[in-house]
Amino acid sequence: MPHIRVSEAARFLGVSDDTVRRWIDHGSLTGMKDESGRLVVDGLELAHVAREQAALPEDPTNVGRSARNRFVGLVTGIITDKVMAQVELQCGPFRVVSLMSSEAVHELGLELGSVATAVVKATTVIVETAQGKSIT
Repeated sequence: MPHIRVSEAARFLGVSDDTVRRWIDHGSLTGMKDESGRLVVDGLELAHVAREQAALPEDPTNVGRSARNRFVGLVTGIITDKVMAQVELQCGPFRVVSLMSSEAVHELGLELGSVATAVVKATTVIVETAQGKSIT
């Protein structure tokens, strides 16, 4: 399993380095030393903690749908012209940008600071890693 440095683990979880160290001290995470003597955590264990900690606000629409990727957040930007609009949401640590008609912005009642849900249904999702090999 990959080992993740404490500072990187903190960034992934959205907490401070000190919080990760406290979790290690209290046994919530297992810490170990890497070859360089730095404190690290197991990547799989960190992934489980990240999933448990991930708690976005509940989807206020309460609508059933097949799309599994829903991001609830706050509207942080709206740029409109006569026909099209760009709407930006801040969903936890993620920025989601949508292009839609200006008419849709008005019909949805979107305004800066309002709560909205970005629903993503895509047939193509690209996953990248720093260690991955390029396939051509």
